[in-house]
Amino acid sequence: MEVINQTAIARFFLVGLTDDPELQPLLFSLFLSMYLITVLGNLLIILAVSSDPHLHTPMYFFLSSLSFIDVCTSTTTIPKVLVNIQAQDHSISSAGCLAQVCFVLLFGGLESCLLTMMAYDRYVAICHPLRYTAIMHPHLCVLLVILSLLVISMNALLHSLMLLRLSFCTDLELPHFFCELIQIMNKACSDTSINTILAYVATSAFAGVPLLGIIFSYTLIVSSVLRIPTVKGRHKAISTCGAHLSVVSLFYGTACGLYMSSEMANSSTKNMVASMMYVVVPQMLNPFIYSLRNREIKDALKRLLLGKLSL
Repeated sequence: MEVINQTAIARFFLVGLTDDPELQPLLFSLFLSMYLITVLGNLLIILAVSSDPHLHTPMYFFLSSLSFIDVCTSTTTIPKVLVNIQAQDHSISSAGCLAQVCFVLLFGGLESCLLTMMAYDRYVAICHPLRYTAIMHPHLCVLLVILSLLVISMNALLHSLMLLRLSFCTDLELPHFFCELIQIMNKACSDTSINTILAYVATSAFAGVPLLGIIFSYTLIVSSVLRIPTVKGRHKAISTCGAHLSVVSLFYGTACGLYMSSEMANSSTKNMVASMMYVVVPQMLNPFIYSLRNREIKDALKRLLLGKLSL
């Protein structure tokens, strides 16, 4: 079988969810609807936070940043899926594929870090309420986001550049609807041990460590809440965490439960379903979770929409 270097590859081919022509219009409508809902819902969250002075707090700064990342994540993958379905051309350029890998890693890592920052914010608000303003200073929040962006950008760029050293056989079909790092590595004919080690290290650093941070924060939160003497006080403290816990459960629970199952490696369909659960579905549902479970966001959205209608 012919072996070619990454730099000589013109295009990869994305198999997609199905090659049944009768299902293509349904898939196009499904992905288009999910994308429009994701963009509209997250933009409404951003507008509601930016337009309401009462929401200019660290918690909602992180939330609006998360909404922006969700829009970027969906824009990285779904438009290309729509173009491929509409044009009936499942190819993607080598440069486009590497860019997609880079941005998926970037925005996925940023989402993990933002969820951890939001957990820390809830920990400070519940366990150290009198020191909240001093600890969660706006400059600190911006600095945390910028540092996360820099570190994760270097990690995503490193993975993308490491793919350039690989050689591939002539079979360039990826059993996926977007370019995923592991799927590209599986198509390589050359040694991928270094890439695999980097992938494990990155997963531990940018998924495992943030998850441990979230678990640790909520362990301290639960410990503090249990010391509150009144049931009403406990409920009020926990209620501020409900939306965040739901988003964390959706993002980490589905990704870990599906993607790390023992049967996943031998099933491309399950692999694609797992990828949808952390690349497409959470980004679409996050605005609904926060608007339904957070009274302040709900009120801000009402004021925003009523204000636009009155104009």
